[in-house]
Amino acid sequence: MTKTEKIKHCLRCEQNFYNGNNDMGIKECWHLGSAKLELRKEVPIFQVPPWNQPPRKFLSCYRQKGYVYVKPDATC
Repeated sequence: MTKTEKIKHCLRCEQNFYNGNNDMGIKECWHLGSAKLELRKEVPIFQVPPWNQPPRKFLSCYRQKGYVYVKPDATC
């Protein structure tokens, strides 16, 4: 997967600020090179089990405030 393809999966990630979305001249997130696309469940931190949402594709380094990212088969 190319860096350009990976950046498409960075939308809403806390670290997307470092993919050129800043005025400090930082052009690339330091996680981008080693990031891998994985199936994960995005679970709001206040959601009680069971977690029944379907898994989606996220980069292995993807993080967003208010959510945890768990394995696709996790239900609690």
